[in-house]
Amino acid sequence: MSQTEQRPVAASAGLAGDRLGIPSVVFFVISAAAPLTVVAGVVTTAYAATGVTGVPLAFILLGAILAVFAIGYVTMARHVVNAGAFYAYTAKGLGRPVGVATAWVALLAYNALQVGLYGVIGSATQPLLADWFGITPDWWVIALVVWALTGFLGLLRVDVNGRVLSVLLVTEIAVIVVFDIAGLLHPAASGYSLDVFNPSSLFVPGIGGVVAICVAAFSGFESSVVFSEETKDPRRTVPIATYVALAIIAGLYALSSWALTVPVGSDKVADASREQGPGLLFGLAGEHLGSTVATIGSVLFVTSVIAALIAFHNTIARYIFALGRERVLPASFGRTSQPTSAPAIGSITQSVVGVAVIAVYAATGADPLVQLFFTVGSFGGLGILLLLTATSVAVFAYFAKNPGGESAWRTRIAPAVSAVLLLVVLALALVNFDTVLGVAPDSPLRWVLPGVYFAAIVVGVLWGLGLRRNRPDVYANIGMGAAVNTGESR
Repeated sequence: MSQTEQRPVAASAGLAGDRLGIPSVVFFVISAAAPLTVVAGVVTTAYAATGVTGVPLAFILLGAILAVFAIGYVTMARHVVNAGAFYAYTAKGLGRPVGVATAWVALLAYNALQVGLYGVIGSATQPLLADWFGITPDWWVIALVVWALTGFLGLLRVDVNGRVLSVLLVTEIAVIVVFDIAGLLHPAASGYSLDVFNPSSLFVPGIGGVVAICVAAFSGFESSVVFSEETKDPRRTVPIATYVALAIIAGLYALSSWALTVPVGSDKVADASREQGPGLLFGLAGEHLGSTVATIGSVLFVTSVIAALIAFHNTIARYIFALGRERVLPASFGRTSQPTSAPAIGSITQSVVGVAVIAVYAATGADPLVQLFFTVGSFGGLGILLLLTATSVAVFAYFAKNPGGESAWRTRIAPAVSAVLLLVVLALALVNFDTVLGVAPDSPLRWVLPGVYFAAIVVGVLWGLGLRRNRPDVYANIGMGAAVNTGESR
């Protein structure tokens, strides 16, 4: 046995198996996508920033692209069961150094998505506290309260988090559907129109901006695989949960973005979105359903953000755990809590990152909504797109080397098609990243932020190569997942 093929070193502990069924995984996935936050914020931003009315069609097309991606993705999940997901898949398909680089990108992206949400929770909660109690605490005070709740739940059993998310998510989706029905029952003077689903409404000069903004709305759908080690029958649970969650997300976004145009008029929705922003959805709800229902919607907007924070927190904690278990990070990160089998050190680490970001933004007086939620969140969305693209290539490469008993459609054709399509989407996102960020075309941010990922990739590859040279036993563990605990060889 060569140095790079040495037997893996045993880790401290493993995640708890058989605790999550299909519904729980679906709740984690859709909660990370934050449907009400997307419908109120991302949809109106897409209309306002681009003036393109084909947003509903964009959601359908992106959902279809991601469905093709999911074919190879969940097929890979049957062969590589690992809480590191993207990290493990690229390590297996494209080599261990690339896997380490992917891990750094994943940690950056998911942390950006998670901490970015602290920037919106304050502005979403302040009006409610002012109406109910006559107080308007600073945004960071509210953020710290939610941060403490998120961190506490992250230390509990994963199924407890799943039950919390189930309550929040079912209520959130219910209110979105009610808002959609109300909008559809109150058409503008121009009447009903399906022109937003016409290709001519999307394939216009602003399509790049629409795609770049809308693709971030799907962030989190891929996290089903992260919980594979804790699911009941992962070979069945992960694929079904992924497809169900993606279908619900894409369908809900397409329906809701169309329903928003009906009472306003598709020719006026861009102007209305520019004037009212996220308030457009709740303003229409108040007009059609009354102020009480609109207030309930505002409350659920807050719980939508909280649910997404919990979901991303759990995802990040498991990535950190996966890296610690394989000694890519210090071994202490690979330990779990004895009573709950939660990745405690990973959870605490993410909480430290969260409170540090809140403290920095509070101390500097930076705008939490623009400079934290939009800017940092958009940075995270770009990272997820990078991960999806790299993983498509990795899945194709893995099955080219390990054909197994899977069909060509699942192992070669679908991954190849999704890789090409995602490369196109990635190119559109990069070219139009100024639109996503809402900055001027000559702003250095449009290139500096993508450059951070490039630097992370370079550092990650060098880290992996350093492990191969200096710690071959650790290098051999990269991508091994739970096999590290059992002492299986590669």
